[in-house]
Amino acid sequence: METQPAAIAPGRVEPHPVIEMRDITIAFGGVRALDGVGLRLFPGEVHALMGENGAGKSTLIKALTGVYSIDSGSILIDGEEHTFSTPAAAQGAGISTVYQEVNLVPNLTVAENMLLGREPRKLGRIDVRAMNRRAQETLDRLGLDISPTSVLGEHPIAVQQLVAIARAVDVEARVLILDEPTSSLDADEVEKLFEVMRSLRDHGVAIVFVSHFLDQIYEISDRMTILRNGTLVGERMVAETTQLELVKLMIGRELEVLERIDREVAATEAIKSGQPVMKALGLSRKGALQAVDLELYEGEVIGLAGLLGSGRTELARLLFGADTADAGELQVGSKTRRLRSPRHAIDRRIAFSSENRRSEGVIEDLTVADNMLLALQASRGWLRPIPRAERSRLVSKYIETLDIRPANPQALMRNLSGGNQQKVLLARWLITQPRILILDEPTRGIDIGAKAQIQQVVADLARDGMSVVFISSELEEVLRLSDRLVVMRDRRKIDERPNQDVSVSDVLEIIAGSARAEEATRA
Repeated sequence: METQPAAIAPGRVEPHPVIEMRDITIAFGGVRALDGVGLRLFPGEVHALMGENGAGKSTLIKALTGVYSIDSGSILIDGEEHTFSTPAAAQGAGISTVYQEVNLVPNLTVAENMLLGREPRKLGRIDVRAMNRRAQETLDRLGLDISPTSVLGEHPIAVQQLVAIARAVDVEARVLILDEPTSSLDADEVEKLFEVMRSLRDHGVAIVFVSHFLDQIYEISDRMTILRNGTLVGERMVAETTQLELVKLMIGRELEVLERIDREVAATEAIKSGQPVMKALGLSRKGALQAVDLELYEGEVIGLAGLLGSGRTELARLLFGADTADAGELQVGSKTRRLRSPRHAIDRRIAFSSENRRSEGVIEDLTVADNMLLALQASRGWLRPIPRAERSRLVSKYIETLDIRPANPQALMRNLSGGNQQKVLLARWLITQPRILILDEPTRGIDIGAKAQIQQVVADLARDGMSVVFISSELEEVLRLSDRLVVMRDRRKIDERPNQDVSVSDVLEIIAGSARAEEATRA
């Protein structure tokens, strides 16, 4: 194991860490999730916690914040050992966490969320004026133009995350942990978040930043700790570590798999011949999607490209019957179908993996095996249970095929990393042997190694004849995998073309060109 001490810039005196975790070990059912891992957090720094899904990042964070008890090792604050039995105890010590899924109350106001459980009181009642005034002062300090009296749920997810950070600041956090805060944000929203992070850093807060976007890591972070398979690889200064070096440290291998996908997809015919396996004619839904025509052929990957809110997900849901179209028709094979529900789609061998894996996919209290077999059991009917031998065969096959870790069918889904949860959801649909697979953000929020594995699976499925609709906010990923591109903007299709020598700049120009054309028309 390589353990790299942090480098000290010339002329700079290394400060004492505000938090130091030493030799942390945690095991679940005999499997070590962390094995002697250490972490140092310094005041006034952004510290990136790096590693593949399953490397132990979430477990380490939960150990620090009192969610998990540690089996061995120690946590020191300002050099003194502490034990946190609950998240409240960690928060009392100045450690706050903002998760990828914002854990606030959407029907309360911004101020009520910021001071929830800590509301100022007067004569035994909540002093609303004082609460709003205090919230406004914190928002102003962070440079956030958010009304404290507005209802949180009326704001986009980016603003809600900023409110969650403001709540952490209000409790005078010395350590702020941001777990995948940018996964659902556009470029402008990310920049606003980074402004807030820099402001907090400059005021001495130690910030832990967890993200799979390497460019963002290099833009905002000062120091990084790298984990792999539950062990500590090393601590590095970001400025002294290239992205290639970081990737090698994270996954322990070169990325030949990415190059192999490029070559295989490039050799695929851009447009398939024969009758389409699915054809949408004027498919639309009021307020969600304008009329769209789309054809999907056997063995083809269609990439839906566009910015957030462009209508990609709305189209995917109509193709699966998760939402009902107001107009248009959908042909599956040679027959016109009206998909009244996802069950009808599954019966016609159409599968859909939603972008909202937490709310529409993962059932955390069930095992990996149960999650994996849900769709197949639903298609058979609940009165016809899957035979035990078939269950075991299917689960073992896809755990091995998709390299799901830990390779334990009885592990609870809540204990799996995001990338491995995503693999289980993919397995759920592959078990139903679909002809058409619709994947909405299947690699969002997962590490580069798991992302490469899922991309390879998609390429292999298409080569074997499956038809795939692939949605990703990362245009590079869409271009690497797709045979044909459908570009969307403002909930309508604006362009369609074979993916032949198309660049990210080309796609952005298509989107921008459409915007300019609309502005000229309005003028």
